[in-house]
Amino acid sequence: MTTAVVVGSGPNGLAAALVLADAGVKVTVVEAADTLGGGTRSAELTLPGLVHDVCSAIHPLAIATRFSQAFDLAEHGLSWVEPEVQYSHPLDGGRGAAAYRSVEETAQDLGGRDGRTWSRVFGSLTDRFDTIADEFLQPVLHVPQHPLHLGRFGLYAGQPASLLARRWHDDEARGLFAGIAAHAFRPFGSLVSSAIGVALGTAAHRYGWGAAVGGSGAIAQAMIAAGGQRGVRYETGRTVTDLDELGPVDLVLLDTAPGAAADVVGDRLPRHVARAYRAYRHGPGAFKVDFAVEGGVPWAHEPSRRAGTVHVGGTFEEVAAAEADVARGRMPERPFVLAAQQYVADPSRSVDDVHPFYTYAHVPAGYTGDATEAIVAQVERFAPGFRDRILATAVSSTTELSQKNANYVGGDIVSGANDPLQLVFRPRVTLRPYDTGADGIYLCSAATPPGAGAHGMSGYWAAKAALRGLER
Repeated sequence: MTTAVVVGSGPNGLAAALVLADAGVKVTVVEAADTLGGGTRSAELTLPGLVHDVCSAIHPLAIATRFSQAFDLAEHGLSWVEPEVQYSHPLDGGRGAAAYRSVEETAQDLGGRDGRTWSRVFGSLTDRFDTIADEFLQPVLHVPQHPLHLGRFGLYAGQPASLLARRWHDDEARGLFAGIAAHAFRPFGSLVSSAIGVALGTAAHRYGWGAAVGGSGAIAQAMIAAGGQRGVRYETGRTVTDLDELGPVDLVLLDTAPGAAADVVGDRLPRHVARAYRAYRHGPGAFKVDFAVEGGVPWAHEPSRRAGTVHVGGTFEEVAAAEADVARGRMPERPFVLAAQQYVADPSRSVDDVHPFYTYAHVPAGYTGDATEAIVAQVERFAPGFRDRILATAVSSTTELSQKNANYVGGDIVSGANDPLQLVFRPRVTLRPYDTGADGIYLCSAATPPGAGAHGMSGYWAAKAALRGLER
């Protein structure tokens, strides 16, 4: 019987294990931490009973993928909910903008010429997004099955965010776009810096920005249960530093950062691959603060109180300046802050009128300062009285994030810089991104296509590559 070991139990490692086991491979998953799940875990980080997400929080691209369609995780307890407002962007003075599931409702809220432009950009993509998403949730270099749909997406995605934003005129619409564009952790003037924002914005209208009921840990638990049903074994608290520790095995899949993979594989790795893995570029860091908030966050922009995700950073120009500072290694005075209010759609995470509030600021890679006050000040700016409602906090610096999860090098929670070269070629320049060049050894982490997100697609494609390798 073919045997495999998957090193690392993030969503991609678990997805890879599930695909292999479903094909009849005997699989063992080995995890260094004491609990499985990697970035898809939940815990009581502040007060008893409050359910916080450890890393991944909102999942726009996890609901309708080849992986999710291949395995019925609902059978193992996974269910999704979405808020009335998918995401919002507050501005000073109680102003702001909100994105709804409906393109038309979003456009109506923006009003006038900006609303019509929003409809032209996102309406045309939403109607085609099932095929578009299938195209970009795999290696970029492939023969597309729907080239016209992908080409229309590329017309917008390939632009710098600063150029695409010129289509909108008012601060509300420009801010709404800035928030989703900032998910790329890239300066807005760089090529293809619109890509992730366009994808996430369209996903909001097509699928919604869903949250897993009971916490993101429910995603991992469903995958673990589905794997167990197919015979997958799980070992925790075991760090793998050398392949020889695994004993005789036919396949090894590494849910690790490329540099760590080079260390583990050692001399079996071709020299040019080892050089590429060690030269892999990681992106800026995240500084995460979880809050226990009494009565919720008092956003002055009322729709933000109903939003699952709130992008906090002010005008397009302010967000652009903050992202540019971070890219240059400077900590901005007013950083971009991503905030998630999963309890809006999933009240099971709260206790009475005390709610878990998730935030992280974009900071330079390896930032050693404390961004807690900067985050509080940014939220307070748009939600006066927030500071007085805080009952408890849990802080995770870039160092702590990387210590808790070795894949988050320097606090890089998206597993690699989203510059043009690495968007096309990750983790190295090759037509076989999951193949390490060493027989039977594959990389399956978010450093491989299609990149970050708890969608499991990197693991799915890596496992498919490994199965094809067996056939050869």
